[in-house]
Amino acid sequence: MKIKVCGMKIPDNIEQLSKLNIDFMGFIFYKKSKRYTKTIAIDITKNKKKVGVFVNENIDNLIDITIQNNLHYVQLHGDETVEYCKKLKEQKIKIIKAFRIEDNFDFELTNKYQDFCDYFVFDTKGKNYGGNGVKFNWHLLDNYKGTTPFLLSGGIALEDCDSLKKFNHSKFIGVDINSKFEIDAGLKNIEEIEKFIENINGIRN
Repeated sequence: MKIKVCGMKIPDNIEQLSKLNIDFMGFIFYKKSKRYTKTIAIDITKNKKKVGVFVNENIDNLIDITIQNNLHYVQLHGDETVEYCKKLKEQKIKIIKAFRIEDNFDFELTNKYQDFCDYFVFDTKGKNYGGNGVKFNWHLLDNYKGTTPFLLSGGIALEDCDSLKKFNHSKFIGVDINSKFEIDAGLKNIEEIEKFIENINGIRN
């Protein structure tokens, strides 16, 4: 199972996290977020994939930021269209598209994005575009019949390890953690993340 830690912005904290056994580190380039970062402050270990998180960003600005920060993926967490994703794909940019889930979410909406996205993130619909710290009903994902692998997000905490081990979906490949592992916005609790990795390691690929 892949692990993505999102919302990094403090250099020392980034460096500490880069030493852990995770796959993706997320950096939020959305100015309205309290975890907003203008640039990635330090180089990180090569085996960690850098993900830039954007919300309805001007596509030319997004491409510039992607190049400047040598991003491996962009995560689109807003209301980006299929055409928007197609244009990014034409630029050879790898895409993670987030969908905000509520009880009446229509999973067929994801179908038209499949050809252009490498992964999906299923997050909880809340007042903010992400980082709300609230879970949605994971059983809703029984309705997802698509082919694109997904990361599970939304209020995942250390105490969810057992539930994650029991969660079963053929396209579930990992988790995206953020606010439940923070000391303050953008400052991650490295010790708790280490415990999470240790507890979840039994179901990692």
